[in-house]
Amino acid sequence: MLIDHHEIPQVDMDFMNEVHKEDVDIINNIFEHILKYDGSDESATAIDKLYKEWIEHTVIHFQNEEIKMQEMRFPPYLAHKGEHDRALQEMRNLFSHWQQKRDIQALKIYFIETLPAWLQTHISTMDTVTARFFATGQSPCGGGVC
Repeated sequence: MLIDHHEIPQVDMDFMNEVHKEDVDIINNIFEHILKYDGSDESATAIDKLYKEWIEHTVIHFQNEEIKMQEMRFPPYLAHKGEHDRALQEMRNLFSHWQQKRDIQALKIYFIETLPAWLQTHISTMDTVTARFFATGQSPCGGGVC
């Protein structure tokens, strides 16, 4: 297991905690396949399928948060959305590299070194502030200006 559910911070909105749990399950499943990768087409295809599902799940995850941020007029919406866009592009770039080169080391480095740290940081900062705003309507920006 790459990421333990207990390592992921809880935020003030249950729907966000639930999707984070789903994220961790998907990430752990892909990582298991990365560790078992044997260079065969079958093994690569299994990673492809799971990675595509992860991207689709992430797109929906981010869109749902962004819709709610817009509906509630969350002041730092653009900053949070910008980080979503950056992370999603990074995921897509890595997947494109994987499909072209079948570079399992690049996947391992991303999943071990980059992804868990990013997930922890994003949830404990941006998602925590956003969830608190969703729950209370209190702006993290002091007076509503960011």
